[in-house]
Amino acid sequence: MKKIEAIIQPFKLEPVKEALHQISIQGMTVTEVKGFGRQKGLREVYRGMEYQVDFLPKVKIEVVASDEKAQAVVDAIIDKARTGRIGDGKIFVYPVAEVIRIRTGETGEGAV
Repeated sequence: MKKIEAIIQPFKLEPVKEALHQISIQGMTVTEVKGFGRQKGLREVYRGMEYQVDFLPKVKIEVVASDEKAQAVVDAIIDKARTGRIGDGKIFVYPVAEVIRIRTGETGEGAV
């Protein structure tokens, strides 16, 4: 199993969610996060004053999928989250040693 963690633009959450639903992904965790990468924030002007915004709002999506579905998940996220501009985000893929459903004690891919 693999854990796919994606940091994307907030306005791309809905298209990514729909794409994951179409490839039969049953669940995901979504967290609102802030951060910066190469763009190092941006400059804003508010009431004539210029100021630096260091941390930009992003959305983190976490999905656990079978090894066979992991690449499909990554491809779906890339397809729907890419704008071609700086700040599109990153995807991280981690191996998952074990999954346990707390309610039933079920383990492995059946617990996902």
